[in-house]
Amino acid sequence: MANIVIYSSAHCPYCDRAKQLFDQKGAKYNEIRVDLDPKEREVMMERSGRRTVPQIFIDDQHIGGCDDLMALAMAGKLDALLK
Repeated sequence: MANIVIYSSAHCPYCDRAKQLFDQKGAKYNEIRVDLDPKEREVMMERSGRRTVPQIFIDDQHIGGCDDLMALAMAGKLDALLK
């Protein structure tokens, strides 16, 4: 099973959409709320080079944001990463 980390914040429809996709796939993920912990936002920015949420990592590989995740799913490449 893949190790999935989602950096997110409250009231973020893109974060919700990404989590819904993982839920549909039955994939467990670790959600880190950057709006609750500014230090985690700094970690996210260092890891991803981006400031926006969500930022998604699968097995320490930076996937990107929600659009990037959806593009992987549409291309049929997400399931292989989740195994």
